[in-house]
Amino acid sequence: MREIGVGLLGLGVVGSEVANVILQRSGRLSEQVGASVTLRKVLVRDLHKVRPYPVPAELLTVNPDDVFNDPQINIVIELVGGEQPALDYIRRAIVSQKHVVTANKEVIAKNGYRLLSLAAQHSVDLRYEASVGSGIPILSPLQQDLAANEIHAIRAIVNGTTNYILTKMAKEGLPYEQALRQAQELGYAEPDPTNDVEGIDAAYKLAILASLAFHTPVRPSSIYREGISHLDPKDFTYARELGYAVKLLAIAKQRGDVLEARVHPALTPLETQLATVDGVYNAVQIEGDLVGTLVFYGRGAGGRPTSSTVVADVLTIARNIAMGGIIRPRMELNRRVAVVPMDDIETRYYFRLSVSDQPGVLAQIARVLGDHRISISAVIQKELDPIAQTAQIVILTHPSVEKSVQAAVAELDSLPLVNKVSALIRVEH
Repeated sequence: MREIGVGLLGLGVVGSEVANVILQRSGRLSEQVGASVTLRKVLVRDLHKVRPYPVPAELLTVNPDDVFNDPQINIVIELVGGEQPALDYIRRAIVSQKHVVTANKEVIAKNGYRLLSLAAQHSVDLRYEASVGSGIPILSPLQQDLAANEIHAIRAIVNGTTNYILTKMAKEGLPYEQALRQAQELGYAEPDPTNDVEGIDAAYKLAILASLAFHTPVRPSSIYREGISHLDPKDFTYARELGYAVKLLAIAKQRGDVLEARVHPALTPLETQLATVDGVYNAVQIEGDLVGTLVFYGRGAGGRPTSSTVVADVLTIARNIAMGGIIRPRMELNRRVAVVPMDDIETRYYFRLSVSDQPGVLAQIARVLGDHRISISAVIQKELDPIAQTAQIVILTHPSVEKSVQAAVAELDSLPLVNKVSALIRVEH
């Protein structure tokens, strides 16, 4: 094949970068493929919108049929975002026997296995490396380079928006609302930041990572999820004094015949690599039985890093077409491993309590924790207020069961000498 045609759906931040790369580097890309790689059509909502890079007007269309019905388009890039109409577009491209590249984590997390099966039925390829980690290559290594390993655990920082906010809270002591506002002003956070700050985006990405790593369907709805909006800057200070950083972690672990899958803020030891990941950067830590621990690190968002991965997927498919065959990555979900309920998770915990500064308060707290079989590792009294006659008590526990911890929190909140359990953060070693 002398020419491989590309259709692009969406010309937003990432789509504009992808279009620019294909248009400006067409000669170099074509040399790598052994055939001409040509952008033929770009689906947009507004033909007259001013965009960061010029795209020839004759390539733009508001009609999806111009992409799906063009027999000279071999590869469709979906960068619309969201579940719909992106899911319908991907299905339509596959049924039209066009190969697909997408960066859509929501669609892949919820429908990846079905879409890959549909692609196999129609003898086309579906690639989605950019759906996790933006420019960080992580999905291909899980499917190929690490295939001989039994993966034991994944711990990942996979949302640049929340990591930026947490970095500002930790380094500058900013309250959550102010750090979020800065992230929005810089374009790191959306006007409605819910998907990021409530851990929804990270849960989609963890579902994809865990499904590939453990060869079992992991749905986003089965992943425990907790966001960052309740965090207080003082807990970052206390955590550092205890030797920890606070990060929003996406965690998946094989535990006997069940799987842990959870997204929540966690105290992470300062000596670990994940604790040093700041700003909008992402990192994915993989533990395999043969390879040991690997960390994949880089920019986790943005048009340029994502375009790098999207175009790389396009080139892989284009080379296969040029050579006359298709090599499709397979999502081998040949196991059925249950995701354990959050109530049954065992880990260490960080408590911060606002209490009355009176004798016997610590004994009451210790009694409640002991009644729930929660062992104390360390206790520190912070911020004594002689006027209000209150104090802050910080407690680290030994490994304890989530159900017991939540029951203890409810009982502690009811004690007369405890004003409030102000913070409860899990500890991840």
